[in-house]
Amino acid sequence: MTTSNNHELQPLQHEVQRLLGRNLLLLQQYERQIKAIVAHQRLSGPPDALEEVRAAHIDGTARKTLGTLVGDLLGSYVVAGDVEALEGEAATSSDSLTWVDMQMKVSLPDADFAQAEADLKELVHLRNNLVHHFIDQHDLWSSEGCRSAQTALIADYSRIRQNYERLREWTGDMNRMRQAMSEALQSKEVHDFIVNGVAPVDSVNWHFAGALGPLREALGAIAVDGWASIEEAGTWIEERYPEQLPAKYGCRSWRQVVHEAPKFELRYFEVGGKRSAFYQETKNPTKTRYGERA
Repeated sequence: MTTSNNHELQPLQHEVQRLLGRNLLLLQQYERQIKAIVAHQRLSGPPDALEEVRAAHIDGTARKTLGTLVGDLLGSYVVAGDVEALEGEAATSSDSLTWVDMQMKVSLPDADFAQAEADLKELVHLRNNLVHHFIDQHDLWSSEGCRSAQTALIADYSRIRQNYERLREWTGDMNRMRQAMSEALQSKEVHDFIVNGVAPVDSVNWHFAGALGPLREALGAIAVDGWASIEEAGTWIEERYPEQLPAKYGCRSWRQVVHEAPKFELRYFEVGGKRSAFYQETKNPTKTRYGERA
């Protein structure tokens, strides 16, 4: 190769390098965006484990290839036609009967979905060619080959940019849905349901009622021979958890709360000639609601 040819070729090669770097950087931005969507588009699990579930989704998504991410995106977040109702996941433990399942989706007409699917598959192919086969496909040691590579890279950038802008729109839709979901979760009704197990229709999930924790703490603090006075427990709870009142759960007294809660057994004992209500925690799924012992 002559010196004059080197002077002509080097600027062409540098421009190819610049264009290739620009394309790869945009593809990396695209992969970051799609990973964020796939990681956050669904959150399912017991309320007290949601942050761990979210972290696991993010960690698992970080190691996926673009092809796998596209497969996850299509049919889960981006769907054709009407969005169907969620199929609930069964809780894995009898102690996790309150289960939160949130999912966000973008619905496209069938024709738009088919076009998006084709474009995304083409993008995966384009990315693989740039990363693994670009040097094989272009003669970068000739001026003609460099100019051909520049033309191809400019066309590729246009296709990547088109897909990236569409993904930004989908990301914007997700952010708006997450904002609306966040506002809903901050409402008193949803807070009472998740934290205290009280549904907006005034029904109570007694397996996850917020009163259970204070009742267990009171039991550990004042129980004698495994049994605690409900009257004393009520006083103990009111001093430490004033927001936890029987009325929050549609009950007139702590005795009624214990009666309704499946994790406690209620019995009456004679104490100083007076009939008093006591409770203990039970693991028996068929609990004794009322029992008496002299």
